[in-house]
Amino acid sequence: MAIEFTGERVIPGQVDTDLWNEHFARYAFAARLARGKRVLDMGCGTGYGSAELAKQAAKVTGLDLSADAVNYARENFRIANVEFVEGSAAGVPLADNSFDLIVAFEVIEHLADWKKLLEESRRLLAAGGQFVVSTPNKSYYQSTRVVSGPNPYHEHEFEFDEFREALAEYFPHTTLFFENHSDGIVFQALGSTGSAEANLRMEVSAPDAAKAHFFVAVCAMSPMLGAPTFVYLPTAANVLRQREEHIQKLEVELTKKDEWLSKEKQAHQELNLLHTALDAELKKRNTWGLELDKQLKASWEQLEAQKTAQQQMAEGYEAELRRIEEQLSDKIAWGLATKESLEKELDQVNGDLGKAVELLNTNEALVVERTQWAQQLDLEIASLRELLAVAEQSKWVKLGRKFGFGPHFN
Repeated sequence: MAIEFTGERVIPGQVDTDLWNEHFARYAFAARLARGKRVLDMGCGTGYGSAELAKQAAKVTGLDLSADAVNYARENFRIANVEFVEGSAAGVPLADNSFDLIVAFEVIEHLADWKKLLEESRRLLAAGGQFVVSTPNKSYYQSTRVVSGPNPYHEHEFEFDEFREALAEYFPHTTLFFENHSDGIVFQALGSTGSAEANLRMEVSAPDAAKAHFFVAVCAMSPMLGAPTFVYLPTAANVLRQREEHIQKLEVELTKKDEWLSKEKQAHQELNLLHTALDAELKKRNTWGLELDKQLKASWEQLEAQKTAQQQMAEGYEAELRRIEEQLSDKIAWGLATKESLEKELDQVNGDLGKAVELLNTNEALVVERTQWAQQLDLEIASLRELLAVAEQSKWVKLGRKFGFGPHFN
């Protein structure tokens, strides 16, 4: 499985020699304490350190939060007494008192709740066990990252006193070491192989916490014996030659940089001339822009005046429209009231007309009846007159009239 170096964890073959050596040296330091023990490698990363500890340990458990790192370790370090487990150092899924040695190199500064790592380490540590933890010196580390900026993977970096006091809260016995890069001169016999741990002479000076690159602490719940100085010398490295080669590369690079700088200076002069021309053009454009801005301001003021006049006119129209609407509303109300009144009067007239029609019909019937009665009466009168005329012509009537008796007809 391929995995890319991002700066968060070391990947064999993908980091420079110095970075690899300073990380690997810590495991070489701890390997002296791992002989025959059950070891937990907290934040094991890609597993190279667990593999180094396994050379001395009875069993090594590598723990890391990254599934990619754990899979890489399982594929690249298949060792009988090593297993790799995915999990967090702030909550280790393993039993209490199950390890004789716990290492946590460059892990604690990656945790926001870094105290959980110390709590878990004390819980997991068996009686008589040791806990080895390292972290970069905050003051030194920050000074080396002025250009590149803070490490984005670090949550909390430690000053020396803070680191020592934090460890003392959980472990009553702590021995502190300072890890630094030092020059060494090696005498190695032709044909010799393997590591050399003897015949070492080291000029000793008082260690200075403020100048230390890394802090490394060996912690325990019970007293520990001795704190020998440990020197890790990378494989037959001729540091002086490497530095000379590095200087030669830098000189070649510096020559290239000088040539580049010369070209850049010429380009800079050309840019200055262009800048001067552009500056003159800019001033001209600025003058034109100011005049245009002045005209625009005048046009804007005129537009605002027109806008105000139009707004006032619109307000006048709206007021007149409201007045007309109010009048129309009043007229509509009057019309509705008038309609209602007329409808009532019409209903009344229709009622009266109905009564008049009924009375007319009654009178018409009476007229017909009276006409018929008058006609009958006329017939009777005519009949009587005929009788009367006959009577007048009677001799008896004439005789009675002559003697002064009988009826008189006028």
